[in-house]
Amino acid sequence: MRGAKSAKWVAGAIAVGLAATACGGSSDSGSGGGEVDPNGIFKMQGGEPQNPLVPTSTMETNGAYIAMTVFDQLTGYDSKGKLTMENAESVESKDNKTWTVKLKPDYTFHDGTPVTSDSYVDAWNWAANPKNNQTQASWFSDIKGFADVHPEKGDPKADKLAGLKVVDDTTFTIELNNPMPAFAYKLGYYAFSPQPKSFYKDPKAAGQKPVGNGAYKFVSWEHNKQIEIKKYAKYQGPNQAKNGGVIFKNYTKLEAAYEDLQSGNVDSMTQLAPRDLAKYKDDLGDRAIDQPYSATQTIVPAFYGKQFKDVDPKVLQGLSMAIDRDTITKTVLQGTRVPATGFVPSTVFGYQKNAAGDVTKYNPKKAKQLIKAGGGVPQNKISIQYNADGGHKEWVDAVCNSIRQAVKVECTGAAKTTFQADTKARDAKEVKSMYRSGWVQDYPLNMNFMQDLYGTGRAGNQSDFSSKKVDDMMAKADSAKDLDASVKAYQQVEKELVKEMPAIPLWDQKVNSGYSENVQNVEFDQHGDPVFHQVEVLKK
Repeated sequence: MRGAKSAKWVAGAIAVGLAATACGGSSDSGSGGGEVDPNGIFKMQGGEPQNPLVPTSTMETNGAYIAMTVFDQLTGYDSKGKLTMENAESVESKDNKTWTVKLKPDYTFHDGTPVTSDSYVDAWNWAANPKNNQTQASWFSDIKGFADVHPEKGDPKADKLAGLKVVDDTTFTIELNNPMPAFAYKLGYYAFSPQPKSFYKDPKAAGQKPVGNGAYKFVSWEHNKQIEIKKYAKYQGPNQAKNGGVIFKNYTKLEAAYEDLQSGNVDSMTQLAPRDLAKYKDDLGDRAIDQPYSATQTIVPAFYGKQFKDVDPKVLQGLSMAIDRDTITKTVLQGTRVPATGFVPSTVFGYQKNAAGDVTKYNPKKAKQLIKAGGGVPQNKISIQYNADGGHKEWVDAVCNSIRQAVKVECTGAAKTTFQADTKARDAKEVKSMYRSGWVQDYPLNMNFMQDLYGTGRAGNQSDFSSKKVDDMMAKADSAKDLDASVKAYQQVEKELVKEMPAIPLWDQKVNSGYSENVQNVEFDQHGDPVFHQVEVLKK
């Protein structure tokens, strides 16, 4: 999960037919008709972040909530996917290689200090430096000089990115290794957050109490219990909060969060457990949410392990065709997911219908043939690692049953107690066989569901998949003449991924959630999260 704030839908020259899916269900939030408390606190279901609350160290939902609300980015997106300016007044380039950023002059950090060009340049240089061990350092690899600062092998030759130049307090330039028409979109991702000067005095302390430039100011982090943020009174940006703050309450079971939602002890949640999917619309009425968002669910082989290190892609294609997505999404998941037909969700600019061809269609006979042609599943058994606190057990069991019945390969679930434990195992390369992966858009372009997941060495590539052909195709697509051409080139990358199978696509996500009677004006964005600053809390 990694999410550029407020992204919803993308419009462009390539027609992707989004109008029929935009903001379905009850996402228009209705109106409670009560008196609004501008200082009221919105309570959201959350969990313990995996890492300290530094944007370049955060790659999962619980930490992303803080990065997305406490920090503003240079750019953002409106409800139609058009690029907008947040902390930047303008982001422009004549050649797609050298970009000039002009900042709005009235932004401040929550400690009262101004947000300047140095706030961005210093933060990006710090994050790219390997001695700081930032999980999202690869996001700066497009900038000239990254290979000198963060080499794949050997010692660094520089400690600053050569492509970053400060012109004055509100202007800086970014020179890339190659032209990239999509770069302004990337700048909407929270890895590109600025940092105040105080950050560098004690980054460890800042990870426990971040100082941002966004609509909300950090208050406290009670580990394994909750995180609280409050409205920043001096905020000058476009995301003015209509509530007094947000408390992210930890839950280890979605069922418990839903019970609290019904009783008003929590105001909203990310997703319902399978147990509650059949009844939540009756329970919540107009407060129920059912809408697509830009996220996918996959099963990913651990290519670094003995089992799948040199596997023939035909084996993975066969396993994919052994999964009855239609039945599982209709029964176990109560119609709340859409079977995947490729690696990119239908709500994203660049989606192509049925990109995977027959590979995501249930066909036991063909599945057996492919697995046999590929030399068989190593050990003739697999396991799928997942987090037990995310409502995944039921569908993992169903996927395993489908595989066992279709191709006689033994399949079991491998549960980790929490999302934090699950992601730590992935980061430590401890996955024995396969793992469940969910990916939410960072920016609303198809490349984000390919480059950042399957490019060699990319932050989202936790499986060690590597393909020179895919990397070369991505590099060519990144340097296309304009955004449309880049998106089209990535459509060809997607077809190549079907041949190489870095993951098994399962289904596209939908928001199946709701909100309590304590709040109104609740809208869910394309990350599947409430648009926090728009939520209004009602007086009791």
